[in-house]
Amino acid sequence: MPSVPSVLLAGCGKMGGALFDGWLASPTPPRLVVLDRHRTGSDDAVTVVRTAAEIPAGFRPDIIVLAVKPAAAEIMIDAIGKALGPRMSNAAILSVMAGRTCAALSDAARLAGADIPVLRAMPNTPSAVGAGISGLYASPSATPEQKSICHDLLFAVGDVVPVEKEADLSVVTAVSGSGPAYVFLLAELLEKAGQQHGLSPTIARRLARGTIYGAGRMLDDLPDSAEDLRKAVTSPNGTTAAALAVLMKSDAWPETVPKAIDAATKRADELAG
Repeated sequence: MPSVPSVLLAGCGKMGGALFDGWLASPTPPRLVVLDRHRTGSDDAVTVVRTAAEIPAGFRPDIIVLAVKPAAAEIMIDAIGKALGPRMSNAAILSVMAGRTCAALSDAARLAGADIPVLRAMPNTPSAVGAGISGLYASPSATPEQKSICHDLLFAVGDVVPVEKEADLSVVTAVSGSGPAYVFLLAELLEKAGQQHGLSPTIARRLARGTIYGAGRMLDDLPDSAEDLRKAVTSPNGTTAAALAVLMKSDAWPETVPKAIDAATKRADELAG
């Protein structure tokens, strides 16, 4: 396995940008060429191109990371195939798009002239600060070396959870891929509620964000289950118990959170076509 892999990052929006920022902050960033029409500027560490035709002639990617919108996948693969030609044949595709299957992306690669393995991952935006978590699926055609490179690329920006079935990635997308948005919503609502009860915006924000951060640290650092941690902070007939009595009503979080995950999973399946 190359000690420093060569990576073509196709798409540097929210998710691609999070990976990009995380890689650059890691101790051993990959050799990067970024393909994104909205990015400008290159330096010694990163080459940025606006079109596939501008990919440097001597660049041979080990991994092509697809981080474009799902509807643009085939167009991007075709453009990369035309630009790289035979140089594409030794690469593997790592898709971080929701929904698009390995089979569909493999077909697109073959049409572009390259019969290459496809791996799929669902990272999340905390990857930008090295705190991401990714589900990773490798199609049977991926080599151990390619699996290892993709694992290391994702591990450089957080934790990695391998999954054995590609279908599981729809649930991964709903739980952890979209999950930061749910946590941000909770922080947003806590902040607003604090202000409604008279706290200044600055104090409400610090309290809400500090609480989310601290609870996350406890979940990460301690061996206790989330349920046990919840019970430990809930004194009988206390303030926390009063709040949880509202949140844990049958028509509140116990019902709405599973419904939200169902909706996100269904949408991920729909994107697969």
